[in-house]
Amino acid sequence: MISVSGKSVLVTGAFGGIGAAVAKTYGAAGAQVLCADIKDTAATVEHITKSGDRAASVQCDVSSPESVNETMERLANVFGLADAVVHCAGIIHERPLLETPIEEFDQVIAINLRGSFLIGQAAILQMSGRGGKVILTSSDLGYSGRETFSPYVASKHGVMGLVRSWSKEFAPQITVNALCPGPIDTDMLGAEQMTDEWRRKELDIPAGRFGTPQEVAEMALFLGSDRANFITGQGIGINGGSVMP
Repeated sequence: MISVSGKSVLVTGAFGGIGAAVAKTYGAAGAQVLCADIKDTAATVEHITKSGDRAASVQCDVSSPESVNETMERLANVFGLADAVVHCAGIIHERPLLETPIEEFDQVIAINLRGSFLIGQAAILQMSGRGGKVILTSSDLGYSGRETFSPYVASKHGVMGLVRSWSKEFAPQITVNALCPGPIDTDMLGAEQMTDEWRRKELDIPAGRFGTPQEVAEMALFLGSDRANFITGQGIGINGGSVMP
């Protein structure tokens, strides 16, 4: 059993899907978890606090420096300076390039890439001189690319650039890694709303199925624990074999 007992942890995107599963998994492993999202995370907090007073919530717009700084301040005030941050907040859009408005591109980059930069920067500031774990979320598509997803792919490829740079800049005290999920059954992916062609592409992998948020959360917990002290600068695929970099 992996333990992160007493650790002060921020999880973004904690309203649902992967973020909620990560927050609950960290809570079950003994962490003190600040659940952040643009939406209300009360249900996630309630789930964690059933077994102890180890969770709180905060509304956070990850694309806003002011909101991110307020979130990190709340973490420090409620649970102490960050020991680990798991940044799961993100959005996805599918649209052919020639039909993609610049506003949609800007939105995807603002939340997925700018948000990763802001959360990581603020977390590392708290961890400086102490050490800690920064875990961002990229994607299998950040390696492979896919037609009609260019803004999303670009944002997730950029996340890996941050991981590789920061893991060198802040070594060895702070490790920086990325979760790279494949097709995971979440509301964001919208498996039930997929076209037949999209579903076929997602399931054309060795595992032949969608993954679960919990399967991603287990890897997130490992990367945030002392068992992963020798792992940094990596994009860890939880993808059923969709990408084999």
